[in-house]
Amino acid sequence: MDERVREHARILVDWSARIERGDDVVLSVGPEAHELAVAVAAELGERGANVVTTYSSGEVSRAYLTSHDDDFQQGDHELALYERADAVLSLGGGRNTAAMADVPAETRQAHSKATEGVREARLDTKWVSTVHPTRSLAQQAGMSYEAYQAFAYDAILRDWESLAAQMAKLKEILDAGSEVHLVNEGTDLTMSIEGRIAVNSAASVDYDSHNLPSGEVFTAPEATEGYVTFDVPMTVNGQRVKDVKLVFEDGEVVSFEAEQGAEAIEEVLETDEGARRLGELGIGMNRGIDRITDNILFDEKMGGTVHLALGRAYDSNLPEGESGNESAVHVDLITDMRGESRLEVDGELVQKDGVFRWE
Repeated sequence: MDERVREHARILVDWSARIERGDDVVLSVGPEAHELAVAVAAELGERGANVVTTYSSGEVSRAYLTSHDDDFQQGDHELALYERADAVLSLGGGRNTAAMADVPAETRQAHSKATEGVREARLDTKWVSTVHPTRSLAQQAGMSYEAYQAFAYDAILRDWESLAAQMAKLKEILDAGSEVHLVNEGTDLTMSIEGRIAVNSAASVDYDSHNLPSGEVFTAPEATEGYVTFDVPMTVNGQRVKDVKLVFEDGEVVSFEAEQGAEAIEEVLETDEGARRLGELGIGMNRGIDRITDNILFDEKMGGTVHLALGRAYDSNLPEGESGNESAVHVDLITDMRGESRLEVDGELVQKDGVFRWE
């Protein structure tokens, strides 16, 4: 086995999920993530965890959703699994990155709403999502398999403790700030972050961070005004989207357009009332990610990018007892700040042309 796979597994179990003896762990495995699953299972066994393995396939999900009558019910058996779990480790790695592309929008929305309780139960665990480098992901990124493996491990096998210390500078600025202003080509957007708590997303549940790789600082904005253009191409619900422009008034999307994939954006916005508001402002800081690969797990963490999510806000960004934006969706869209751009907090320049003032 490639030693990089074993190191990936060790980081996931120890640094990211902080697995302890006796933890009840759900290990969700994608079709092409077998090798990583073997390495993770070995690490979990050495630490004395209790493991249940599930299979996660876009093709299986498509078969189920397209054959259903859309009158979905939340399964008590699935809910019980996540309510009793201490940790959920999701190992992505599918055969087809567009497996869900032809599932009708109304079907996806109905299923998402019906299973909201399961989703909330999973989010209450020490959950971490990661991905095993696969040929389908390499193809989606336009790279050879070997080159994609090198790219992925450059992003994943980081000195996370050192990166966490660097990102703490931005967290401190956002925690003390009241307003963020983003300006670049096609973007002039302001949003309030007053009273919010920024998360130093250093790929560990101890930092309220649940993705590996990570490398971003994020918070929950509100009172959004202006317009933003997301110029980084990506896949949303199995559909390619490109150059999406959203216009906000009183915190809500009032109009939108897209060069490609307008139907996918419309589907997201029509999910529920909260889908027209922002749930997240994230600022990428992982310099180990040096290119866009059409994989949100990597792309949104790249240094010099900013992403905004339509829909659900994370509780970790909110003071105790306060509720943020609620929605059945959380869909990230990315704008590239590496050209002529400014990111300001309370009128003070924090990042110019994709470079932080302390870099």
